[in-house]
Amino acid sequence: MAKKAVAGFRGDKQQKNVVKCIRMVKSDRSGAYAFKEEFIPTEKVKDYFTGK
Repeated sequence: MAKKAVAGFRGDKQQKNVVKCIRMVKSDRSGAYAFKEEFIPTEKVKDYFTGK
């Protein structure tokens, strides 16, 4: 029988309020877009997307 793989990014019990944020960033050198992924605490998500 095949096993079902369950992916999670929570880690240990202390990081319950963590969100994975993905933002598009334009390269200065080539002009191409790249995706930047980070794990951010839930309280700081708005600051992350506004660039603060």
